[in-house]
Amino acid sequence: MDGEDFGEEMSRRVQVRFVTKLNPPLKVPAASIAIPANLTRLGLSTVVNNLIQSGNPDWNQEPFDFLIDGELIRMSLEQFLLAKGISAEKILEIEYIRAVAPRKEEDASEHEDWVSAVDGSNARFILTGCYDGLGRVWDAPGSCSHILGGHSDAITSVSVVNQEGAESVCVATASKDRTLRLWKVHTEASLNSSVTIRAFKILRGHKASVQSVSASSAGDMICSGSWDCTINLWNTKELAADDNPVTVKKRKVNNQVEESQMEEEAVSTLVGHTQCVSSVIWPQPETIYSTSWDHSVRRWDVETGKDMLNIFCGKVLNCLDIGGEASALIAAGGSDPVLRIWDPRKPASSAPIFQFSSHASWISACKWHDKSWFHLLSASYDGKIMLWDLRTAWPLAVIDSHKDKVFCADWWRGDCVVSGGMDSKLRISSEIPIQ
Repeated sequence: MDGEDFGEEMSRRVQVRFVTKLNPPLKVPAASIAIPANLTRLGLSTVVNNLIQSGNPDWNQEPFDFLIDGELIRMSLEQFLLAKGISAEKILEIEYIRAVAPRKEEDASEHEDWVSAVDGSNARFILTGCYDGLGRVWDAPGSCSHILGGHSDAITSVSVVNQEGAESVCVATASKDRTLRLWKVHTEASLNSSVTIRAFKILRGHKASVQSVSASSAGDMICSGSWDCTINLWNTKELAADDNPVTVKKRKVNNQVEESQMEEEAVSTLVGHTQCVSSVIWPQPETIYSTSWDHSVRRWDVETGKDMLNIFCGKVLNCLDIGGEASALIAAGGSDPVLRIWDPRKPASSAPIFQFSSHASWISACKWHDKSWFHLLSASYDGKIMLWDLRTAWPLAVIDSHKDKVFCADWWRGDCVVSGGMDSKLRISSEIPIQ
């Protein structure tokens, strides 16, 4: 039988059995059924929804995705079987999962200027940085509880540092004014209006704009990357180490002395990049990763200050994250529309193991989902955020709620994507099922 005859034969019917790890009422009967082999993902989703509805008349239909042998189907069933050389003579086992796409767009949170940075790592709030030099804490869409005032230029990066107590969280901001600042945010019950707070510590030492800040897993230190080509490490504690003195400054307002504001220098500096250090992340106590406009991804040993891995990409790199299988995969994006993923555990680690090419412009942000080995997001100057699954080369969903360049994006509460950009809005895309 040649390929054309085989395709015609398949387009009639194939025997399939739908299986899932989802809980009732999302389970369908285990018996095999015959379906048209030319069904696409939409048609398969209709079949599963009808099967669920037959046992639950009140069921509201929702989209599903489908896997055969662990790979997502992104073409018709017959095309998939032909491409993979899978026989249509046997009963096919097709796993279905809830489609990874937002079900809801929350109201936008307005800023006074471009939204340059966002951190969604704390479930109680969203932290943003803005070109107006202010950081903001949002406890709900449109509800700003705290304004972080003090920088003299645009904020470029923000990071939740640690959970200090039941009602207090330490956060960090980085700015084009060459400084970083540490703040204490008290997350008690929301007030009717925003509270403006001052940093408790100013970190000085970079000789150019600070582009990125990331906290260590313990929260006792942060690292920063700068246009001066260096990475600095800083203490976050209120009291500095004996060998790293601080300057304490106080100011008077209406003849009243306000609480002190400390200034501190870097604990150490990592040198090796030859151009702007665009992104840093500190995923393990002993290891920092960085990307640079010098086209490299580097892994640093914190104790020795040496770079232990240097991956040359050939492109200016803007963003970086570590996650996936065993929290070991490197995702990075830059001055082309390609999101690249490396596995540094492989001998030939300079070659990406995945490349996703659906964006139309520079990639500005990428972030792994912290509960999944497969899922991550990317944001781009093309105005889109894309949700990815390593089991397919096509995006699972495209979020286009922004009307201009997207500068930053993150996951929030496990099922939301938060993002900001040139439209001066914080957007929240919610009810995204990740399993």
